[in-house]
Order: sequence, then structure tokens, then C-alpha cells
Amino acid sequence: MERGPIFIAGLERSGTSLLYALLASHPNIAMTRRTNLWTYFYNQYGDLGKPENFEHCLATMMVYKRLLPIRLDPEKLRRDFQQGEQSYPRLFALIEEQYAQRLGRPRWGDKSLNTERYADQIFAAYPNAFILHIIRDPRDRYASAIARWKVSRGGVGAGSAVWLASQRLAERNRAKYPNRYMIVRYETLASQPEETLRTICSLIGEEYMPIMLSMKGAEQFRDEGGNSSYEQFEVGKISTRSIGRFGKVLSPRQIAFMQMAISTKMTALDYEMDKVSLSTLERLQFLLFDIPLNYLRMAVWTVRESFLNRVGRSLPGYRIVRDAEQAGANV
Repeated sequence: MERGPIFIAGLERSGTSLLYALLASHPNIAMTRRTNLWTYFYNQYGDLGKPENFEHCLATMMVYKRLLPIRLDPEKLRRDFQQGEQSYPRLFALIEEQYAQRLGRPRWGDKSLNTERYADQIFAAYPNAFILHIIRDPRDRYASAIARWKVSRGGVGAGSAVWLASQRLAERNRAKYPNRYMIVRYETLASQPEETLRTICSLIGEEYMPIMLSMKGAEQFRDEGGNSSYEQFEVGKISTRSIGRFGKVLSPRQIAFMQMAISTKMTALDYEMDKVSLSTLERLQFLLFDIPLNYLRMAVWTVRESFLNRVGRSLPGYRIVRDAEQAGANV
């Protein structure tokens, strides 16, 4: 079996970085993180067979903050790209291969949020690829986002919609690509890391190695305290203390709405419903205010995402390096 590239998919605050750190510590795998190549570059610059389109795309890549750590060699990229199919997936592969070659590792992978949206395109381009899709309890995921950023755009309605959309894609993609697509529950990975990694390694055709648990391949993630938005833990330790933490962050009304709106999908992934007790006043507020407002937010998020899926997502300006010296060093 040819060992193709490995993609980590899933939502923010779902444990994607934890799985990235574990896989990046395998001596055969070079993992990049948060490149978002498929989100911000795929089909965004026209036909790359036209030199002006390729140069426009490459120039943007060279000042894109997420690619700076890879330290791309643009001249080599140009030469290699001209010697084969001039497509976006091949350009992405050449970028990843440069990084893997620098690390001296035979295989590459990437951890970028929402990669599940591009499963069809990825498997068409790389038939031997694997996608590992992290799913986390939506209540804990939403609570973690609030703990990290103190505010959540669209509230619990959008928080429910984004999880529901990702979970539906997980089900759809796994059914379509059963031997290439794996759903990984964050809770299982955090509580049983070795067993989960052994299963993953068996799927992707790599030997499980204990050094993966050291997370030495992702020292910044490891040294910052690992997999929690709430507090730092011992360096290199995988904590389970954030599991079920939502009850200390979310209000009973927030929990009640999320469980009402997406309980079927939660149950399918073995997430148990929490018992929520509302006072008479809270119940009235929930019925008259929370339910209609949050269903409206779910609908607005769904329409917006459907539109963006059709037209594409522009690279945010804050992701571009504006410092001429820093950018020039990478051109």
C-alpha cells in the first residue's frame, strides 16, 4: 500500500492541534499546521497553467503568515511546478514536500481547520490520502471557544450550526471513503491516546511508536501546556480535565438549546445529554427568546456558509505580512 498524505480535519477547539502534535512526532511524518491551503488558495487564482496566475498565487503565498514557517524556496517551487501537472493540488503537494524534505521525512501531512469540506477534491487529487476528522462534544467545544476568546460570534445558535455541519460531513465522508476517512473522538484520544494512535497508525500504514506521545515534533504546542483552554498542565501531559467542563462555562439555557437542536447527532456519537433544570422564568425566557433567536442564528450561519462554499473564501488581510523586510526574505 502506498502511504499517501495525511490530513487532519475538524473544527477549531476540537483537538486538532493535539492530534497534529502526536502525528508530527512520528519520525516518518512531517506535519504542517494551519496552512489552510484548500480554504484560501484552491481555485482562487484561475488556471495556474497561465504564468501570470501562477506568479500571482505564488507571490501571495510568499507573504502569507501561515506559510512563513515552512521557509519555501520559490525558485525550486517554480521549477518543479513547471515539470508536471499545473494544478492547485500538485502545487500544494510540492509545498508540503519541500517541508518534508527539509525535515528528512518520507511522508507529509497537514492540519488545517474545516478540511472536511474538501474531502472529494482531496481524494480525487491524492487517491491514497487519509483524512482524520476530530469531533468533540459540541458543548465542550463551544465552551472552549468562549474560554479562549471570551466571545462567540453568533452565539450558541452558530455554535450548534457549525458543529452540526461538520458532523454531517464526517458521516457523509466516512460513508463515501470508508477505508480512507476516520472519525476520531477527542474524548477517546485524550483519555486513551496510545490505543487511539495504534488504531490510527494501522489505518495510515505506519508503525506505532511510543515517541509520538512525547509530542516532541510540536514543541511549541507541547511547551505551552497542551490541550486545554482553561489552564496549563505539566509539559507533555495530555489532560482529560477539559472533558465535561461545559457545565462550568455555559448557562443552563445555552446547554438546553444545544441539546435540543442537535441531540440526535450528539447521541449518535455517544454524547450523553446533561440534565438541565430551569426556573419558571428561565423556561419562559428560553421559549420566547432563546429558541427563536438561536434557530435564526443557525439559519443565518447555514446560508452564509452555503454562499461561501460556492464563491470561495478570501484570504484575510491580517494573514498577510506587511513588513517589507520580513516579506522580502521569503520571496
